[in-house]
Amino acid sequence: MPSWWLYLIECNNGAVYTGITTDVAARYRAHAEGKGAKYTRANPPVRLLAQREFVNRSLAAKAEWAIKRLPPAEKRKVAAGWGNPLLLGRETDLSDSD
Repeated sequence: MPSWWLYLIECNNGAVYTGITTDVAARYRAHAEGKGAKYTRANPPVRLLAQREFVNRSLAAKAEWAIKRLPPAEKRKVAAGWGNPLLLGRETDLSDSD
């Protein structure tokens, strides 16, 4: 069973795109080539800000949902060291959140 990764990408418009995948490098290439998400086709990636491994898709998706709700400045804090208490070694706590 493959690991799932949550990743944060800085886009050319300054936004921080958040996604999940089993292969960050391949997914980033897809975004960069205009074959990724609709959002990154319109706002191409500038760089990969961060990535974090999760043991399964469910936990990665829950973390993705939580991060997508954050304002851009908070997303950058997460990327700069996973400073969001929600993600600091507490992936298992996410399994109980709604």
